[in-house]
Amino acid sequence: MAIVSSGEIQAHSPSSKARTRVVDAVPMKEEMNSSREDGLRPRSLDDYIGQRELKKVLDIAVKAALGRGEALDHVLLYGPPGLGKTTMAVVVAEELGVKCRVTSAPALERPRDIVGLLLSLQPREVLFIDEIHRLARVTEELLYPAMEDLRIDLTVGKGSTSRTRALDLNPFTLVGATTKAGSLSSPLRDRFGLTHRLDFYSLEDLQAIVKRAADLLDLPLTQNACKEVAGRCRGTPRIANRLLRRIRDFATVMGTDAVINDQLVDEALKLHSVDHRGLDGSDRRLLQMLLEEHGGGPVGLETLAAGLGEDAATLEAVVEPYLLQLGFLRRTPRGRLVTNAGRSHLGWPNVQ
Repeated sequence: MAIVSSGEIQAHSPSSKARTRVVDAVPMKEEMNSSREDGLRPRSLDDYIGQRELKKVLDIAVKAALGRGEALDHVLLYGPPGLGKTTMAVVVAEELGVKCRVTSAPALERPRDIVGLLLSLQPREVLFIDEIHRLARVTEELLYPAMEDLRIDLTVGKGSTSRTRALDLNPFTLVGATTKAGSLSSPLRDRFGLTHRLDFYSLEDLQAIVKRAADLLDLPLTQNACKEVAGRCRGTPRIANRLLRRIRDFATVMGTDAVINDQLVDEALKLHSVDHRGLDGSDRRLLQMLLEEHGGGPVGLETLAAGLGEDAATLEAVVEPYLLQLGFLRRTPRGRLVTNAGRSHLGWPNVQ
């Protein structure tokens, strides 16, 4: 099985600052279409750790499709970035024994981009479109008959001489990935036979993922060191892999040949301001400003953005979600408020 990239997958975040955070789940530029990143990806459902419910559904669907000699139904995967949507598409193609062609919605700007891609697909191949909620309207409309009837309807000529020409397509499987399932139009969403959300990973699954990736990177980690990394990666495998690379860099420069323990992991990740719960400097600055200058809140988003010198959209889309997930921050009608859990994390006394 081969992965064929059709256009660079764009990292999309509200500001360039957000892309430099080691704990940001959006792929960094050097990670996109990277052979190093691909080397850590599992290649089968058995190797894929976590997402058990999705694996069971896809295992049955793949075996049924192979048994009938048909293409797998179209699959829509949604959820936060970094949880393995691209990896799952590659795994599905591997299980089907076909190529996986990888692209993203921003790379399909013109109708001819999607037309050329669809016409090049071989029987039962997998086409993966990342950020599918960002498809241009005309591109999306071309996908409707392609997904449902295996044809493309093209308009040839102009004015009174124009006519519609239908081109037949080979059976294929479209795997769409999105972080914003609600932004998909109903006609597109309804054409997917399988729709599933990817959830954040448990600590146990993350430890297994870290151990597997460390072995592939020839990084000898103790069990406690694996647990330490797993606890700091925000429930996201992509961040776990990124932290492991930073640990490897630190160990190489420090000349550490022995097994890497949790103390060395702590030293390495302190350089990147990543604490034991996965918070970095941006997260802590937000909480500290709320506590030190506003008594813990509530405070409006625009006020916080101005005080931190950040864009309000960046705070809302990039910094706040993990704090909300941990229960360190709460959104109220009057603004943002630090919870007692957030106070405890920074060593502040609780409030009644």
